[in-house]
Amino acid sequence: MEDLILEDERTSTIAAQALWVAIHTIIALGTWIAVLVAVTLTNPQSVPVAVTWSMAFIFPFLVGFFFTKYKQNEMAPHVWLIGLIWFLIICLWILDMPTGPNQCYHCDATQKMVLTFFSTTEDSGLIDGQGRFVGTWPATALVAYGLAGGLALDKRKK
Repeated sequence: MEDLILEDERTSTIAAQALWVAIHTIIALGTWIAVLVAVTLTNPQSVPVAVTWSMAFIFPFLVGFFFTKYKQNEMAPHVWLIGLIWFLIICLWILDMPTGPNQCYHCDATQKMVLTFFSTTEDSGLIDGQGRFVGTWPATALVAYGLAGGLALDKRKK
């Protein structure tokens, strides 16, 4: 009977943890979307890529820190894993794409990754130049939120 009760407690704990990871992920992505809306309203051609990237880090970091400080939850730091998994999925998609004229012609795998996700001056032309929008910035927001969540946890509560 005790084993059955312990199993029910573990199941409810796992469900609660999954729910909190989902909540934190939604908050982090919601903050990133709010940043993109703000950038879009300020005329995106005039905002440098590096500024948008830093905003995709700073604002989710601040929201993650203050939300976790207010509502202590040990699942907040794990959001960075969602960002890493998302980024790796997009990387596999990019690596699988064929190259051609105006699409990273004669690029090797490293050039595909750097030009698609990290270069602030050029673009690979793959996925219509939206590599940072689809891969880099959401992953940055999730990683920043997770880092902030880890910093905001009260370590004395153990």
